[in-house]
Amino acid sequence: MRNPGNFLIALLALLTAMALAGCSTTGEPGTIGRFVEREIASDGTTRGYEVFVPAARAHRGKLPIILFLHGSGERGSDNRIQLDAGLGPYVREHAADFPAIVVFPQVRENGEWMGANVDMALAALDAASREFGGDPQRTYLTGLSMGGYGTWETALKAPARFAALVPICGALLPISDERGLYVTGVANESDPYAALAAKLGQVPVWIFHGGKDQVVPPNDDRRTFAAFKAAGADVRYTEFPEADHNSWDATYRHDAMWQWLFAQRRH
Repeated sequence: MRNPGNFLIALLALLTAMALAGCSTTGEPGTIGRFVEREIASDGTTRGYEVFVPAARAHRGKLPIILFLHGSGERGSDNRIQLDAGLGPYVREHAADFPAIVVFPQVRENGEWMGANVDMALAALDAASREFGGDPQRTYLTGLSMGGYGTWETALKAPARFAALVPICGALLPISDERGLYVTGVANESDPYAALAAKLGQVPVWIFHGGKDQVVPPNDDRRTFAAFKAAGADVRYTEFPEADHNSWDATYRHDAMWQWLFAQRRH
């Protein structure tokens, strides 16, 4: 007669193996991208940042690399929540086939994408590009809300660095006296929109905004687009008519944006 104890042990082992197989979401090694934590010394302190590294099967020489600048709601020092809105969730959802390195720095609480924080973001981009094989000719910059402002701020700091820019629901000037965020590089110009276009008109740009955005109304981005067009720049503007401040989900789901972005190369 079969030993009941041995039978139960074998059954439990089989069920455990089946459960583990069913719970696996990583696939074979190298078939899915991964997020890795890194640190960098910047402005006298050590700052954490995250990097998405594409699946090994996507590696064919140097890879496109994207610098993503989060919004004010993702500020902190946990090196985690900057992945929670915008590009992070999209990349996680497409981890098996997303073809680019993505760098996710984080501004500390009450910080903004200005000054030392821009330097930190660029330093993280440099470090990730060296470590993971980022292509300097296909280096891109995108950000949302506060990071939309930061996209302009960072591009002005390094105008020859990026092959294309994708600012989302940002602006150049303060929205109100209570919201003092602005782009320092053009804030004192008599026409900040024309000044921005003059300084960055050589970089392809695709601006996105929500038509019903009441946090950062779209009028500022409309004026920026008009200034770039008047300067003869390579610029596009998409306004999602029914979107509120969260126009980033629609932007990163927009296949045409990715096709356009990855076609851009710095000359």
